[in-house]
Amino acid sequence: MADIEEARKAFERIDVDGDGFITAAEFKTALAQGGDWNVTEAVAEAVIAAQDSNHDKLLSFDEFWAHLSK
Repeated sequence: MADIEEARKAFERIDVDGDGFITAAEFKTALAQGGDWNVTEAVAEAVIAAQDSNHDKLLSFDEFWAHLSK
């Protein structure tokens, strides 16, 4: 189980525009900055959709945390 404060820091690093949500584009960029993770926009969208409980195509911190705390 992840620590909520570490999860919040990670979320904030990915949410580059600071709007409180992670988009597929932000997720894709974060993975690319990590080095070996060159994913397509479609893959990034699929990852977001898998955790997006309200289907708004955005990942809130609560959705992000729900996935990490499993």
